Amino acid sequence: MSCQSTDILIVEDNPNDALLTIRSLKEHNLANNIVHVSDGQEALDYLFAEGTYSDRDPLNLPKAILLDLKLPKLDGLQVLARIRGDARMKCVPVVILTSSQEEADLSKSYRLGANSYIVKPVEFENFAAAIKQLGLYWLLLNKLPVKNAKP
Repeated sequence: MSCQSTDILIVEDNPNDALLTIRSLKEHNLANNIVHVSDGQEALDYLFAEGTYSDRDPLNLPKAILLDLKLPKLDGLQVLARIRGDARMKCVPVVILTSSQEEADLSKSYRLGANSYIVKPVEFENFAAAIKQLGLYWLLLNKLPVKNAKP
């Protein structure tokens, strides 16, 4: 059973976008332990400690989840609904990081409990800068409740 805390779970099927995200976060020393999964089902398996991740501690939740919407197997909205349907994950920030500019995706993401919705910039420099700002805010500035604290 892994005891190492996950800083960020990246749910992204595009290997180039995933690599750029990981590189930018590490380059700015924003995250040490980054886990990347490439489809919606794998994301749920990781979060709920099922399938190939059954030896993982399900109470060891990421500090933030970067979630693409257009994913194989289960799309990002299905993953988000399942995450927000679990009481243990209500306070885990979920940032939608997608190429979709569709108003329906934006609205549904927020209705399902997304904390933020970011459209991926096309240019490399802009994408890297967006990831840096995202990491600074969600990992360093944003405060979450202490685990096991009484409401």
